[in-house]
Amino acid sequence: MIKVDSYNKEGVKGEKIALPTNFGGEVNLNLIAQVTHILNSRTHKGTSKVKTRAQVDRTKKKVYRQKGTGSARHGARSAPIYVGGGVAHGPKGVKRQLSLASKMNKKALSQAIVLIAKQGKILAVDSFPSFKKTKEVFLFLKNIGLEGKRILLVINKKNDELASVSKNIDGVKVMLFKNLSVLDVLSGRTLLFDQEIFKPTDKKTK
Repeated sequence: MIKVDSYNKEGVKGEKIALPTNFGGEVNLNLIAQVTHILNSRTHKGTSKVKTRAQVDRTKKKVYRQKGTGSARHGARSAPIYVGGGVAHGPKGVKRQLSLASKMNKKALSQAIVLIAKQGKILAVDSFPSFKKTKEVFLFLKNIGLEGKRILLVINKKNDELASVSKNIDGVKVMLFKNLSVLDVLSGRTLLFDQEIFKPTDKKTK
């Protein structure tokens, strides 16, 4: 059973919180790597494109006569071997969307959370809704020793007020748990979870 440290609004450390049973088992690094590769591929636009020799606007005049020069035969300046010619085997501007089974994504996410939790980079906080000012969030991070660090606040319900008071703190980002991905978990940030997320009886997506 994996447990994480918990804190209240003042940054006072409480009892450790056990992760739900679905956040457990042996970590499959190959699965995490596969899902990471697929999610990374989706961040690329895939719009890079080059012109082939048929698309470049160059003279069609033969470079030099066919025979008697001692050089290879060439038909036009649009050939890829010439500067300004077409590009052979270049990108065609086709976006390839890799598919991902939802069960794989869900399992990889839970295992990534376990992996980061074992490194001590996941904490539980029981008072996210009570933060009303930027100063309160700043003092909280200072009290738990995370001042100036890259932080991801993972909340259970939409909280525009928390997002508003946190946006002026460098390195702090707020995200709903239902939108969390493997890439976010492995982003190198310390993750502060709303303690409600780790209660299996509560609904996690509202």
